[in-house]
Amino acid sequence: MDASQTVKVSPIRLAHFVLVTSRFAEMRRWYLTVLQAHVQFDNETLAFLTYDQEHHRIALANVPGLEARSSKHAGLHHVAFTYGSIGDLLHTYKRLKAEAIVPYWCINHGPTTSMYYRDPDGNSIELQIDNFASNEALNGWFKSGAFERNPIGVKFDPDQLVRRFEQGVPFEQLIQQGAGAPAEVPV
Repeated sequence: MDASQTVKVSPIRLAHFVLVTSRFAEMRRWYLTVLQAHVQFDNETLAFLTYDQEHHRIALANVPGLEARSSKHAGLHHVAFTYGSIGDLLHTYKRLKAEAIVPYWCINHGPTTSMYYRDPDGNSIELQIDNFASNEALNGWFKSGAFERNPIGVKFDPDQLVRRFEQGVPFEQLIQQGAGAPAEVPV
């Protein structure tokens, strides 16, 4: 290839992320539970976990003696996983709540309806759904100025959302942001 040519070459997908932990068994159990994943490979040092066709979406590396991270550290804030429907997201919320795994922050960002959880090491994991059926619809919403006025979103009560969903409230009403005050991002 001629180096003077500018060709855009992008990855085809995000493959996986790797976490180092001193809570190896607890972290393994948490990710298997939360994502309903299964083990592809596991020994005393390393675990490869996946929930789909990828050979591993999460790798856990057992490193004894690590210090806990400060909430004021720079770097990755969270990793997000998208569900196929609001029903799937709310079913997951109820399943995890029954296991005493509850979100620390529930927010309708506009583009997504999201629930944030902390794993045993304190890493933030977002479980979400897309609120728009297409990129064109989302781009139209961005151009409306709504996101600029409130780029973080509006908090919601997940139990109330579950009740409304179970009452048959239409999706378009369930994912409306409402007029709540803009939320702050928790650290």
